[in-house]
Amino acid sequence: MAFTLVRRKATTVEARAGLQAGPLAAVLGVALLAALTAAVACGSTSIPPGEVWSVVWRRLSGETPRPGTDDLIVWQLRVPRALLAALVGAGLGLVGTAVQALVRNPLADPYLLGISNGASLGAVAAIVLGLGAGGALGLSGAAFAGALATFALVWAVARRGGGFAPLRLVLAGVAIGQFLSGFTSYLVLRAGDEQQTHSVLFWLMGSLSGANWELLAVPAVAVVAAGFWLQARARGLNALLMGDETAAGVGIDVTRLRRELFTVTSVLTGVLVAVSGAIAFVALMVPHVCRLAIGGDHRRLLPISALFGALLLVVVDIVCRTAMDTQELPVGVVTSLIGAPTLLYLLDRRLGSGS
Repeated sequence: MAFTLVRRKATTVEARAGLQAGPLAAVLGVALLAALTAAVACGSTSIPPGEVWSVVWRRLSGETPRPGTDDLIVWQLRVPRALLAALVGAGLGLVGTAVQALVRNPLADPYLLGISNGASLGAVAAIVLGLGAGGALGLSGAAFAGALATFALVWAVARRGGGFAPLRLVLAGVAIGQFLSGFTSYLVLRAGDEQQTHSVLFWLMGSLSGANWELLAVPAVAVVAAGFWLQARARGLNALLMGDETAAGVGIDVTRLRRELFTVTSVLTGVLVAVSGAIAFVALMVPHVCRLAIGGDHRRLLPISALFGALLLVVVDIVCRTAMDTQELPVGVVTSLIGAPTLLYLLDRRLGSGS
């Protein structure tokens, strides 16, 4: 009887999932395709959407590209950047959803847990100290190492004295993240020249300007692999939201699942930070907005968060490239302008509800 009650409690989150998840996914998919088309068409040189798809079709079908600047702009410059924005946005949506389930707090994200700070420190160290000789792979490795080391440290602090307290994990992440940010600032000051300093600062605020076809491989593999892995453990994530005892009561190895989540989110965060810099608030906003729309069942929440995250970052990148005539805005500037009010709204909702 007790086991039956526990299982019913664990499936409460799944029962709340709305039936509109399928149509919503279709709408988001169409909107993402339209946003990707707009991202390739818009810029200092406008290219008609029909020509965009003509270039893409010729490239995908193996036809000989037409000579001219349109083919170069579309295929070599804008398509990789649009795809990178979609991959990073989808990855941030997945990471935010996983971290919020991990600590049972819809206000958690890789920044609050210090993961992004650790990944940033690793990547900046690779740039400033010349440790990123391996190009994108070397930078991703450095960012991943920083993210994993930070998560291990945060986990160790949060687990001191036995047990697991989500609030302690968040507080440890915030404190350690700020500590690492100090080291990152010191490395920025040690940059060898003004141009390097400017590049690092721009990268720390988020940038997709370095996108190319070679750079897409690592984040594509990381996002797809993490997405499948998280989707396979959606029921476990649902159970975590109901508490450790409930999760254990339905057969979930809570300690093992948390360790695996730490590893997967660290890998994905490290790779995303390495290719796009530190983009704030996306991992916080996306899962919460999607949760309000379709409920908390991770079987539906994970794919919807990935789609919405991809759409959001593609649109943000369009704004960053076209808002100013003389220069490009860092992606993190726009996401912060959107995310900070969103965070205040979420805090107001939680305080108002007494949760």
